[in-house]
Amino acid sequence: MKFFFALTFSFLFLFSCEFPKQPDIEDMKTAPISTYYLIRHAEKDRSNPAERDPELTEEGAARAVRWAQLFRDITFDEIYTTDYKRTRQTAHTVSVQSEVKLTPYDANRPYSEDFQERTTGKTVLVVGHSNTTPAFVNAIIGEERFSDLPDDDNGSLFIVTKVGNESTVQHLHVD
Repeated sequence: MKFFFALTFSFLFLFSCEFPKQPDIEDMKTAPISTYYLIRHAEKDRSNPAERDPELTEEGAARAVRWAQLFRDITFDEIYTTDYKRTRQTAHTVSVQSEVKLTPYDANRPYSEDFQERTTGKTVLVVGHSNTTPAFVNAIIGEERFSDLPDDDNGSLFIVTKVGNESTVQHLHVD
């Protein structure tokens, strides 16, 4: 009798519990895939500390060309930069190569609802700064995983892939 009671109780307990909903494979098949490539601007001219909007150095211009070479086989739908010369100059060659115009974004509002709507299902390049690039990645993935980049880090590349509400991120360093 005790066995029957234990079996019945276990059976009722098992079927009265709510298990977490597993992702629906069919939903995953039809969810749009968004891919974000996020980089910091290339090396900037530091000769005048009072200059708030410096241009790239020769080394920075060379890095911008290397970014374009790295991205040559990627078809970007959108390219976003902050409204600074160094971010626009870093993205310029990629923009010309991809035939995609540069669109400014507000670094104080990364991954806004409007940005999400415009970029869902697309392949996007975002060029920012040592603080805005990791913050943007964190906003996309919904967690505070990355901190500001060191000031001499102009080679970090974040690749975020978002399928529905799930996201993965890779952090690479390109010299």
